[in-house]
Amino acid sequence: MEACESYAKQSWRNRCRILTANGPQDFVIPIIHDGVGGKKSVREVRVEYATPWVAKFRRAVESAYGNSPYYIYYSDEFWRIFEGKPEKLWDLNAKVTEFLCAKIGIAPEIVPTREFGAEGKCWDLREVIHPKRENNVMAEMGVGRPYWQVFREKFGFVGGLSVLDLLFNEGPESLGYLR
Repeated sequence: MEACESYAKQSWRNRCRILTANGPQDFVIPIIHDGVGGKKSVREVRVEYATPWVAKFRRAVESAYGNSPYYIYYSDEFWRIFEGKPEKLWDLNAKVTEFLCAKIGIAPEIVPTREFGAEGKCWDLREVIHPKRENNVMAEMGVGRPYWQVFREKFGFVGGLSVLDLLFNEGPESLGYLR
């Protein structure tokens, strides 16, 4: 995982998209903008907890996924991550990633880079997947097919959402969807 890049504003590094009763909605984790000028390493960015964003995010997720088949099975452990208030965005993202991977049933070897740039042979998606640009990465990987979603009657299948949507709706079948 790229650990040496500069933090990029308006990226997925501090946001996620969920499907609410009003359609897809992005939630942004506020960060502390300290220091003067210059770029900050993605590992140095601190999460701002002075505003009640966690409570708002929780209400939105509960409203969106409270009736999904698997929310009740995963929600307590998921929210404990946020209750711990990790200081750094990097640490919060790592804990959420570890949780999601474990619950889906995958065990990737996630190794932070030691210098900027791809180490070894990998598919470099740093500039491809961005909330402000369309991408077809999921379709290219063959995992863009529909699955059951809470608001499917209202919106049809909505792609491009957080993996939370897949986990809360498909539970242990999430891995089969990704294969």
